[in-house]
Formats: sequence, structure tokens, C-alpha cells
Amino acid sequence: MEILVSMKLALAATAILVLVAFPISYWLAYSRWRWKPLIEATVALPMLLPPTVLGFYLLLAMGPNGWLGKVWSGLFHQRIIFSFAGLVLASVCCSLPFAVQPL
Repeated sequence: MEILVSMKLALAATAILVLVAFPISYWLAYSRWRWKPLIEATVALPMLLPPTVLGFYLLLAMGPNGWLGKVWSGLFHQRIIFSFAGLVLASVCCSLPFAVQPL
């Protein structure tokens, strides 16, 4: 059962990363916008933070009192924290710099 959840997570995170990382990396490669370094630093931030710190911030944001938790609860009437959607979102956040940089 755990292998099935891991496979679903890998498939979902990879699909989302392909859809998100390609446009971001293309824009970062060809843009001459003056605030481009700020976007590059924001994308690379999960690579610089220790995993425990990143996980703590994601828990705060996805919790019932966090901004993401409140928005998700308002839209879908369910909690995102400790759900499969939350797991996918956290995986995408942690993996985004590793997908954008090589592209």
C-alpha cells in the first residue's frame, strides 16, 4: 500500500513540476526583467533552507490558522494539512529548484 502512495505522489509531483518548471525556467533564461534575480532567489530558496525549517514553514502555512490552510479550507471545505494534496504540494515546493535549475 505504501508503494502505491509513493508512486501516486511521484507521478503527481512530476506532472505538476513539468507544467510549472518549464515556463519558469524558460522565463528565467530569456527574461531581461530587472527583478529577475529576486525570482531566481525565491525559486532557489527551498534548496538553501534545511529540510526541517522548510517543513516547519509548510506546516505553519498549511495549518488551520495558516494562510494556505484557510484558503484551501474556504475553497474545498477540507483540510490540506496531512492530506495527499498537502503531500503533493510540499513535494512540489521542495523539488521545484531541482527541476528549474537544470532546465
